[in-house]
Amino acid sequence: MGVLGLLLAIIVGISLGLIGSGGSILTVPILVYVMGVEPVLATAYSLFIVGTTALVGGIQSAIQKKVDFKTVLIFGIPSIAAVFLTRLWLVPMIPKQIMSIGSFVVTKPIALMVLFAIVMIAASISMIVPSKNKDNAPDDTDTLMSYNYPMILLEGTVVGVLTGLVGAGGGFLIIPALVILAKMPMKLAVGTSLFIIAAKSLIGFVGDMQGDEIIDWTLLGGFTLAAVIGIFIGIFLSKKIAGDKLKTAFGWFVLIMGFYIIAKELFF
Repeated sequence: MGVLGLLLAIIVGISLGLIGSGGSILTVPILVYVMGVEPVLATAYSLFIVGTTALVGGIQSAIQKKVDFKTVLIFGIPSIAAVFLTRLWLVPMIPKQIMSIGSFVVTKPIALMVLFAIVMIAASISMIVPSKNKDNAPDDTDTLMSYNYPMILLEGTVVGVLTGLVGAGGGFLIIPALVILAKMPMKLAVGTSLFIIAAKSLIGFVGDMQGDEIIDWTLLGGFTLAAVIGIFIGIFLSKKIAGDKLKTAFGWFVLIMGFYIIAKELFF
């Protein structure tokens, strides 16, 4: 793993530390386009990298009492089950060649990258558009929370399947769900989300270990360590930089990257 790879891995961590999301959005394209990792394997690597980095952030949030472990269980159990089964059964079931349009063949790697790009675009919109829920949500962690159990279970399952397919942490989906469905304060939602992301991402990676993939532990370990260093830098910088402005700028960057990936995979 070269110097460029290490620097980009640190940037992944910094983005997580600064805005609490975006790790997988950067990780998969870096692994595929910069480090030459095959797309299906890159989604597996992303689960390990994002899961480990989120765990570090989650532990710090727990120390600051910004994690609701009841919600981690309610949301996390269906999400974890879905991501594990998706990686174990659904991803291997996807054929190598999905369909053909004229002379253009839609392969499994192309389909996964396009799906990932769509997730990126959806994530970017949630970052660019101001969140009314965020603005209106109380910041007091003692606020009484109400749980819409069926919706939380359903959301957890959907996020789990999506995570399993594209290797995304899903924080941009989890946090709004917790704020809206559990009426959870924003700061508490961020800390709780980190634990959910960590659990389902790492267990999803374990689901991959059942296959015959050869894991490059040197690359994976080096990237993960650099990302963990980056998250501490990001947490430090977050105290100096306005989070809302940074989140909006990052959203535009992600939007451009999403359209770039679609154009590259489908037209070039």
